[in-house]
Amino acid sequence: MKAHEPERGWEVVPGSAGGDSEDAAWVRQARAGDLTAFERIYDKFHRRIYGLCLRMTGDRSAAEELVQETFVRVWQKLHLVEAQRNFPAWLYRVAVNVVLSDRRSERRRARFIDSREDPLEVERSRPDAGPAGHEAGLDLERAMENLPPRARAVFVLHDVEGHRHEEIAHLTGVAVGTSKAQLHRARRLLREALRP
Repeated sequence: MKAHEPERGWEVVPGSAGGDSEDAAWVRQARAGDLTAFERIYDKFHRRIYGLCLRMTGDRSAAEELVQETFVRVWQKLHLVEAQRNFPAWLYRVAVNVVLSDRRSERRRARFIDSREDPLEVERSRPDAGPAGHEAGLDLERAMENLPPRARAVFVLHDVEGHRHEEIAHLTGVAVGTSKAQLHRARRLLREALRP
């Protein structure tokens, strides 16, 4: 996106000094087809969305791709959000769904590939097979990378991002009890991975 494009047809909202009113104005303008307004939305939120995607995936290049996919989806579904509603929460929910959807697709691809490969060759070729991989997994970031996708998502959203279980349930589409169970599972697996 071109961040330095001149502001064409920029609507000034009386009394808006930023924040939610500014977001609402940008959303209204972007819904009307104003690319400059959408670029403003991207500029304001892409770092936060990148941080979320990076923590949920543990992979910089995957996080960058998922940020782009998130904003493509936002552009496509912008007509579904009401400008006066909490746009950042909606955007965050879209990003979480994009990451979780990508993880599901990745698991399907892995199952398909694994079903066609020799299991002994796959095991020998794994970088974490053996003591060196176990020792490298002792730091928190590495341990988080090894969490199952759902447990990792809940752990990141709860313990890193500070969301309550009710919010996580809304963001991910799971029950509150499932969110609590996944957090418990993630913490147990991390304790085991970080145990000396």
